[in-house]
Amino acid sequence: MKDKEKERLDNLKKYEQNLYNEGYNLICGIDEAGRGPLAGPVVVGAVVMKPESEIEWVNDSKKVTEKRREILYDKITEEALAWGVGIVSEKDIDEMNILNATKKGLHIALGEVIEKLSKKPEIVITDALREIDTYNIPYQSIIKGDATCYSISCASIIAKVTRDRIMKEWDEVYPQYGFIQHKGYGTAKHIQAIKDYGICPIHRKSFTKNFI
Repeated sequence: MKDKEKERLDNLKKYEQNLYNEGYNLICGIDEAGRGPLAGPVVVGAVVMKPESEIEWVNDSKKVTEKRREILYDKITEEALAWGVGIVSEKDIDEMNILNATKKGLHIALGEVIEKLSKKPEIVITDALREIDTYNIPYQSIIKGDATCYSISCASIIAKVTRDRIMKEWDEVYPQYGFIQHKGYGTAKHIQAIKDYGICPIHRKSFTKNFI
């Protein structure tokens, strides 16, 4: 690992390092992918990394190429003490709104982590989410946590890769929308496809009503 990358990772781990210094050992980072798209689920990733974990190139998933995210996904899930994913459908998003759907996904993902660990993490850190159900585990909400906290960055990669894989599968079912390119986000081509073909079953009705 080059010195510059080592320095970047050390900075990315400062927040968690302070928590370790305070006596926390099992820190669960949580982040989501897919709050903004017009189609598909919202996916929440949760992960407890080892304190000594230092995987090269881990960063906010939006700052990592798709090819590298796939590689990092494998490394993170192999090295993690425990990880989980919460997938909440477009139908649930329409029924309960995207914020509550994201909170539901967090609860599911954290539940998987607890089950795999056979005990609760000692603290949860999230990317800006507040008023969440964390199984009575203390939590801290961090603005831009996916870019400033190592375990939240790891969770963001788990969430993003999981969601991208889901949207690639849906692209085979509904190729006319181009999900493989935009993953359901509201690009000009996607919006035009909605106008041309109408919505499909995985579109969020509450997000697409202005286009149909």
